[in-house]
Amino acid sequence: MRVACIQCTATDSLEENLALLAPMIAEAAAEGATFITLPENALLMASGEAFHTQVYPESEHPALAHLQEQVVAHGIHLLIGSAHIKQGADYPQDGKYVNRSLLIGPSGAITARYDKIHLFDVSLPGGETHKESERFHGGSQAVVAPVGDWQLGLTICYDVRFPHLYTALADAGAQMLTVPAAFTYTTGSYGHWHVLLRARAIETGCYVIAPAQCGTHRNGRRTYGHSLIIDPMGTILAEAAETPALIYADCDRVNVTEARTILPVLQNRRAFR
Repeated sequence: MRVACIQCTATDSLEENLALLAPMIAEAAAEGATFITLPENALLMASGEAFHTQVYPESEHPALAHLQEQVVAHGIHLLIGSAHIKQGADYPQDGKYVNRSLLIGPSGAITARYDKIHLFDVSLPGGETHKESERFHGGSQAVVAPVGDWQLGLTICYDVRFPHLYTALADAGAQMLTVPAAFTYTTGSYGHWHVLLRARAIETGCYVIAPAQCGTHRNGRRTYGHSLIIDPMGTILAEAAETPALIYADCDRVNVTEARTILPVLQNRRAFR
């Protein structure tokens, strides 16, 4: 399966972001990618009123129909790294939202949903703070879903720092893991991005697909870029720089089997206290 990561600098306008993404999706499909991935916050990177006025229930989200049409036209699988969704009855009705990955199949149907479990509540050096829990509810369900002949484990950005989630996804059959991100430039500059993603690949024997935001956004946030596609032995197959880009890799399930045979860590685990 040929996989593509779209790296972009999302704006504070749903309409603008759709216009930016459409030609990149078309280009990736023309290059033979059958699974195309978008980063976290791909449809909106906004604060304050610009954010709250552009969040919708999933069934009413104006961007989804446009993306579903493109999926059908190109005959691809598309991962919306995350969209901001007004939650349904399964969450408290308190004005908060969910940060949701949506997987769309070639028919245009949404085939999987994953609500970001681990929320980014941090205070970084230099006064940079993030408090996702003020706007979002964290999910509680790990999700594995089919993409063609593959089993895909869905995660989002800050999840990458919690390895037990990825082990659970591998135990549930995942052969490929997605980590769409809006990784801060600050934490990217620590070197954490590459190390964490390669570790998640190595310890699970999975491919890791990590489309990322890049650049400085209108709301003042700066993101790291460096979208990555990593094989099950931890080798970086493709990497973007710090500007909008498309990267590709051809993934083979044989490499998953081989990595797990060479290093059978999933089988060698032992319980301890």
